[in-house]
Amino acid sequence: MSARGEFSSRIGFVLAAAGSAVGLGNIWGFPTKVAENGGAAFVLVYLIMAFTLAYPVLMAELIIGRAKRANMVDALGSIGGTGAKRFAGRLAGSVGAVTVILILSFYAIVAGWMIAFFVDGVLGVIGQEFAWLTTFSESRNAIFMLLFVMLTAFVVSGGISNGIERWSVRLMPTLFAIIVILIIYVSFQDGALQGWKVYLVPDFARVMDAGLLVDAMGQAFFSMSLGVGTMLVYGSYIQKDESLPKLGASVALVDIGVAVFAGMLIIPAMYVALQNGVEIFTEGGKLIQGDSLIFSVLPALFETIGVVGSLVAAAFFALMVIAALTSSISMLEVPVAYLVDSKDVKRNKATFLVMVLVLVCSLTIVLNFDQLFVLVIVATTQYSQPLLGLVLSVFAGWVWHRNEILSELKNGQHGVEQGVFWKIWPWYIKFVCPVVIAFMFYRSLTQ
Repeated sequence: MSARGEFSSRIGFVLAAAGSAVGLGNIWGFPTKVAENGGAAFVLVYLIMAFTLAYPVLMAELIIGRAKRANMVDALGSIGGTGAKRFAGRLAGSVGAVTVILILSFYAIVAGWMIAFFVDGVLGVIGQEFAWLTTFSESRNAIFMLLFVMLTAFVVSGGISNGIERWSVRLMPTLFAIIVILIIYVSFQDGALQGWKVYLVPDFARVMDAGLLVDAMGQAFFSMSLGVGTMLVYGSYIQKDESLPKLGASVALVDIGVAVFAGMLIIPAMYVALQNGVEIFTEGGKLIQGDSLIFSVLPALFETIGVVGSLVAAAFFALMVIAALTSSISMLEVPVAYLVDSKDVKRNKATFLVMVLVLVCSLTIVLNFDQLFVLVIVATTQYSQPLLGLVLSVFAGWVWHRNEILSELKNGQHGVEQGVFWKIWPWYIKFVCPVVIAFMFYRSLTQ
């Protein structure tokens, strides 16, 4: 069996795990949901949901991971013990590995677009134009997807402390720095004040709106990269003397912080774009979001501010590439950890094998984009991920022995059984989380 790595420091784990949670959806999805759901009222509900729903599931993954010191397949199989429960655990872990490969396959395509737009911004600074970079085509999609997957594999092949941790402690502070610089710049542009009002002024009449509550629950759960085993695998690399509840809270706070900061950038930037004549609303009157926002509205804004716009565009898409990379390395680590742990494959070889598999899947999507792109996104994020989150909650709350969980928590925090966490979390993960996640899944089926 190959020797398992460990995060060498607390800050290294927090930044790596937070980087996993901070992805493209965090930066372009959260802000527009805020604007459409009562501004600061949504932020308040999101914060509540993050700590009452997402944090308990995050803790389940971290505790299982560190206790079993294994990938998702072996860890859930071990908790199941023997017979049908063991089979169900290993099956769920296997589905998680397949799901994360498929997520990474479409994620790499989108991240490739980010790299292309970043290069376009850099060329714009020196007065050069290359329309191919920002024009949708199979060749562009394939080339930059390949570049992004290879970049991800390069980081993962370095291992835990020398690869994932080493790059996370550099990339995450850089991400924060770019966000802050862009917030300051955008805030001094005409129209930004209106965006700040939309983002920060609460409409408390919306707080109990059913759509807002469900959106906030979904954003809180999925923004923390839960359900597919990324946090479980990262948890398996945590040192035994660390306090898991404190580490989990730190990860949640950093993830929430980046989402809130992203809102401070995106919403004012959209209203600056409006001030400059760029349309930011759909025909239905809602703010444009998703890929249309990132690849149409904001680039149009950057074009209206000349040479400085190219510099701002380069900085913004550098931010997006970093956010994508910190998430993708955690996703790639899930199947790589399985090959290293269970099949005793050397890390470099395991990384190469998974990289090739992801490239094949991504290229298949690129060549059949209209048929597969949305289908894969829906199948993984709307169906597979919620079900896997439900399975994790059931295993942590109903299958795993309570005394074993407490014993693992005591490794890093003596007297934890007397604290608030242990008085609430066991019954919460057992009764509340499965019901809420099942409700979210039901909602996704009825939409």
